[in-house]
Amino acid sequence: MHTCILLALEDYHATASQSAVRIVPHLRDSKKDDVEAASAAIYLLKDVQVQAIFGPQMSTQTDFVIDIGRRARVPIISPVTSPLLTVKEHPYFIRGALPSSSQTKVIAAIVKNFNWREVVVIYEDSTDGAAIVPHLTDALLEIGTLVSYRSVISPSANDDQILRELYKLNTMQTRVFIVHLQPFLASRLFLKAKEAGMMRSGYAWIITDLLTSLLDSVDHSVIESSMQGVLGIKPYVPRTNERINFTKRWRRRFRQEYPDMDPVELKVFGLWAYDGITSLAEAVEKVGGTGIPKFKKADTRENLTDLDALGTSELGSLLLDSMQNITLKTGLCGDFRIVDGELQPSPYQIVNVIGKAERTIGFWTENDGISCKLKTIGKTAAKCNNKQLGTIIWPGGSTIVPRGWEIPTSGKKLRVGVPVKGGLEEFIKVEIDPKTQAVTATGFCADVFKEVIQALPYAVPYEFIPFQIPDSATSPDNDLSFYKASFKKYDAIIGDVTISANRSKYVDFTLPFTESGISAVVPVKDDDRKSAWIFVKPLKSDLWITTGAFFVFIGFVVWVLEHRVNKEFRGPKRKQVGMIFWFSFSTLVFAHRERVTSNFTRFVLIVWVFVVLVLTSSYTASLTSMLTVQQLQPTITNLNDLIKNGEYVGYQKGSFVKGILKRMNFESSKFRSYSTLEEYNDALSRGSKNGGVGAIVDELPYLRLFLNKYCRKYIMVGPTYKTAGFGFVFSKGSPLVPDVSRAVLKVMEGESMNNIIQKWFGDETDCPEQDGMAIKSDSLTLDSFKGLFLIAGVSAGSALLVFFLIFLYQNREILTTDDPVWQKLSAIAKAFDEEKDNSNSKSEKPEANESQTATLFAASEASPEYLPDLPLQSPEIRNSDGRGASPAAEGFSTTEHGTPVHETITGTFEEK
Repeated sequence: MHTCILLALEDYHATASQSAVRIVPHLRDSKKDDVEAASAAIYLLKDVQVQAIFGPQMSTQTDFVIDIGRRARVPIISPVTSPLLTVKEHPYFIRGALPSSSQTKVIAAIVKNFNWREVVVIYEDSTDGAAIVPHLTDALLEIGTLVSYRSVISPSANDDQILRELYKLNTMQTRVFIVHLQPFLASRLFLKAKEAGMMRSGYAWIITDLLTSLLDSVDHSVIESSMQGVLGIKPYVPRTNERINFTKRWRRRFRQEYPDMDPVELKVFGLWAYDGITSLAEAVEKVGGTGIPKFKKADTRENLTDLDALGTSELGSLLLDSMQNITLKTGLCGDFRIVDGELQPSPYQIVNVIGKAERTIGFWTENDGISCKLKTIGKTAAKCNNKQLGTIIWPGGSTIVPRGWEIPTSGKKLRVGVPVKGGLEEFIKVEIDPKTQAVTATGFCADVFKEVIQALPYAVPYEFIPFQIPDSATSPDNDLSFYKASFKKYDAIIGDVTISANRSKYVDFTLPFTESGISAVVPVKDDDRKSAWIFVKPLKSDLWITTGAFFVFIGFVVWVLEHRVNKEFRGPKRKQVGMIFWFSFSTLVFAHRERVTSNFTRFVLIVWVFVVLVLTSSYTASLTSMLTVQQLQPTITNLNDLIKNGEYVGYQKGSFVKGILKRMNFESSKFRSYSTLEEYNDALSRGSKNGGVGAIVDELPYLRLFLNKYCRKYIMVGPTYKTAGFGFVFSKGSPLVPDVSRAVLKVMEGESMNNIIQKWFGDETDCPEQDGMAIKSDSLTLDSFKGLFLIAGVSAGSALLVFFLIFLYQNREILTTDDPVWQKLSAIAKAFDEEKDNSNSKSEKPEANESQTATLFAASEASPEYLPDLPLQSPEIRNSDGRGASPAAEGFSTTEHGTPVHETITGTFEEK
């Protein structure tokens, strides 16, 4: 940087005019000490009265110097990279280098590109080293990656301490390491990492620009032996002719300035220094004039400190304003832009350490993210092949992307906890060999887990470890405490473990591999076909009552409309009442034989006969269904019925269902727990009154298994309360969870899942009478016939209303009298009860005479001698009662024309 500063001033003076302001450098050494840096700054400001200070580079030193510069109103242009120092908090501070926080997005993009879920950050135990960690953690969290561990390496740590820390990292699952160390400390770290076996296949190492930009200062033997396959990032510097020519000049000048130092390469920090001094020179030209104003001295008083005696610069504020927003489009490091006092980020270069140096594999920009080709320059990474990154050689010489984690400690297996349960072995069962103590897990959940592990894109060795799961029904806190503490012993837990919100606070679940939901199973009722009263079940009670009421109502309406004009509806009171019931109910089977004469009655009967037709058809269909198809009806159709009836409720021992039942307002005294399907069956068979339960409430997988075994005795009733189903359990933040979840989906979509279900649960279609859901009653309800009854009621009521209006009009003379109201009502009732004279005689006489004729012809057939020639007419015969039905005596005559029989027949034919 020293050499670059001198060359920048020489280039400025060589191109500036004779009248331009000359810039004179005054160099001081901070000696890597904060106090020395502050002392040097005070000397330059007080004694030399400099108008600007470039440097220092360390953050702690810069923190002192920028405070001093603020008091003297002199801009401090520093290449410090620590993000702890901000331009907003220090108005006279101008950053001449990229802060280390600017590279965190690049690192996060690389991690996201390879889908790594956890990383370990290794950084130096210093202010500058720790400053990047919060920014890096935030950038990783934005892509869903966790910093599982932060490893702090002291600059004074010996090799044994470094090796112990690496062994500690090796016992963890994470295999992705981000290193933010100075070159001298990083060299020792990678040497020990090679010794600890952490530079082999399966590991991933990313180094920040703090090391990548200074990689040529690392011993080549360290790079070749211990850093092969490492990924690094550094600011991208375009390879231009200006830079190439400047590099040649810099090398010559560097050898002159430092002849005893080993050859080194020009770093980006030197290029930033050159561009920073060039920008300062341009700012000086903008504000410079015929003369440079001096410092404004402080008041001359006794006992002034060095800080009080500094004075203030009259030029510093002008330089600051010019430097805070300045751009060098032809800078050696590309576009050197300072906006609001901050150097703006440039593209980053991603490299892969191969051999003695690094190879470019891609780039990163704020707009385009990771790409194998930098669009603005057109530079292509080696063997890009249109991928996001070029071909990468990982540690161990592998070209396979590390998955980012491994089973802790080489040689160990994934420790899989398996619960030991007393029942429901179809789901999970643990067996321990008494001789070898080998643990074997069988059952539906175990088989699914084995298939999922085989479906992973990599091998995961595992071993089963049995454990006793606490009874969460007794104490839900015990259940949560168990899951919170269990992963000190286990890496995963399998079995019929339900995913729940409370448990997910302490562990991570994979995607579920079973259906979800909680429901109830209740006994079915006896076969209704054996009931002696099955004929009343096709219709609900409300429909029966409504139908009966309408039968009576229609009968009454017909009687009202007919009894004044129709002899069939007259007679004694008992006969009229009987006729009301008889006539309407006879329409049920269309057996009514009474003739009606009123058009109102005919209108009412047309509508009512249609209603009866629909009712009888529906009743017949429903009864036929009940008699021919077996119906599985539940004893209880809703869980609320259990609460109302005070029934006992059963659940599986150790299940969280008890908590759900409490939230549904069930009494705890009504709970009974069971462990096996046989206990479920026994409890339901006995019922609540005999020491059993009225229903079993459990998760759907258990209930499905139970119904497959006892499908003809029990039925599932709703509603179904949603749950997340069964899932495999892993420690919080386990990198295995995403891969296992994807494998679960793969297994569920394949044929193997059906085979596992068939193996442990059998064919669910073996019980055709049971589909797992409660069958609602087939009885017809009133709601289905409201429209029909409404039409029948309106039509009958309308006919009745019109009839009464006409009747009142015909008897209006009664209503217009001055008699009391009760006399009027009595008169109206008497008029209503009187038979109305009608002209129906002609229509009824033939019917009566036909009867007489038939009788007489029958007598004639028995005595043929009484059949003389009969005249066509006989005026002596007449109808005496007006209805064509004469008494026997009136059918006879004493005239000489013939015998009484002859007269009767003659009279009959005369009527004909």
